[in-house]
Amino acid sequence: MAFESLSEKLSAAFKRLRSKGKLSEADIKAAMREVRMALLEADVNYKVAKDFVAKVSERAAGQTVMESLTPAQMVIKIVNEELTALMGGEAERIRLTTKGPTVLMMCGLQGAGTTTHAAKLGKMFLKEGHRPLLVACDIYRPAAIDQLKVVGAQAKVPVFELGTEKPEKIAERAYKHAKDYGNDIVILDTAGRLHVDDDLMAELQRIKETVPVNETLLVIDSMVGQDAVNVAKSFNGTVGIDGVILTKLDGDTRGGAALSVRSVTGKPIKLVGVGEKLDDLEVFHPDRMAGRILGMGDVLSLIEKAQDVQDEKAAEEAARRLMENKFDMNDLLEQFAQMKKMGGIGAMLAMIPGGNQINAGDIDEKAFAHIEAIIYSMTKAERAKPAIIDAKRKRRIAAGSGTTVQEVNRLLRQFEQMSKLMKQLKKNPKAFRRNMPFNMGSMGGL
Repeated sequence: MAFESLSEKLSAAFKRLRSKGKLSEADIKAAMREVRMALLEADVNYKVAKDFVAKVSERAAGQTVMESLTPAQMVIKIVNEELTALMGGEAERIRLTTKGPTVLMMCGLQGAGTTTHAAKLGKMFLKEGHRPLLVACDIYRPAAIDQLKVVGAQAKVPVFELGTEKPEKIAERAYKHAKDYGNDIVILDTAGRLHVDDDLMAELQRIKETVPVNETLLVIDSMVGQDAVNVAKSFNGTVGIDGVILTKLDGDTRGGAALSVRSVTGKPIKLVGVGEKLDDLEVFHPDRMAGRILGMGDVLSLIEKAQDVQDEKAAEEAARRLMENKFDMNDLLEQFAQMKKMGGIGAMLAMIPGGNQINAGDIDEKAFAHIEAIIYSMTKAERAKPAIIDAKRKRRIAAGSGTTVQEVNRLLRQFEQMSKLMKQLKKNPKAFRRNMPFNMGSMGGL
């Protein structure tokens, strides 16, 4: 996950602060030195890191922090606020016009994922009730038009193309087509280059002169680190951009681009790509991202993801069955499926407060696959009523799932414990809450 290393280093710095009852100027100075080093190692622009630390140091050295009963918490609060401000303060959405189709021009270097993210953007707008149109303006890269057609079909968004006609002509004809056929959003997928060059910039400028581009969105690969900021600076200085889409934020990236782009270019990160699927595009919330970096979690995004992937009636039905102790193995399978849609246990941990203290590498994602295999090897009757599973059935289930009888026993035992807990909750909610730590421990891996 992005920022993982930065998050770990900041947590270590703040842990040392928490161990002190009162803070001295020397303590704050030492902590800020660690913060600055952590930012630089995360590939944050040197000037941005220096200015950030200076602002935090100035605020942290104040009388209010020094005399606070929880000075370390006050320092963390200041860092959180300054991180949020550094990334833009508030989420900025793409502005849509009410007069005529909104034209969004996607641009970026080759390999940044411009075509894929054009389709992601189209799908996002489609889900919001709009009628987007994808336009193939990349006439240079082999199979670029075919790629847009493929991802457009997957996103269920129509694609407009005129072969190798000049990009500005394609954009002009697409704009007229959108007006005639009722498409309210036109997304121009323009050509990328291996590096920023005059031809690329001139082409983008011609497109902007031909059609009324409402927003120019620069797609940046966050894996390239500091170079991402330089690319953003070049595009903004020559063509003028309105916002950034940062890709691969789910990967093993240091994340410095996300912390530097706004400060260096003055342009906001509007969206982030968090996976390879067409649904993996999110609005960038600076405050939530700051919370993730500092290990405070991102519960709002977790809730939004859950609402997006889970049917409300199905969720209510699952909760009712759980409370009435009718929850069976089929329900457990459904919960695993929902968890996968949300990105898996690692993605969920990143959004839970304190989740960064759990090493995602210690969690065996394969264990969930083993449990699924065991359940799929059960008959319908066994899934609905696990109590009927005897020794003979266990041997058959273990053989069918490629696991052992011990693993089958473990799953059945944990499921039985969960059922007992639900009975206890229903009979005496107060006692259940009082014994919650013990109860959670007794549930084991499940």
